[in-house]
Amino acid sequence: MVIRQFKNWSSLGVLGLALIGLTSTGCQSSIGGQTLPSAYYLNDDVQFYPAGPEEQLYNQREVLEQYKLERKLQEDQ
Repeated sequence: MVIRQFKNWSSLGVLGLALIGLTSTGCQSSIGGQTLPSAYYLNDDVQFYPAGPEEQLYNQREVLEQYKLERKLQEDQ
């Protein structure tokens, strides 16, 4: 009777640990000082958009203006 009762408690304990293990997966966690992503990080929405210029050709315009200024300075000399 005692062995059977122990078997029931151990089965309940294993079931409880399995339930805890299943519910704790898929969340962001911190293990050993590292922040690990969830299992669904590839499907998550992007939450941060870095600030950038409004125009697509911003860098090209900046370079062209710098080139014109340098050329004008060379002509003036």
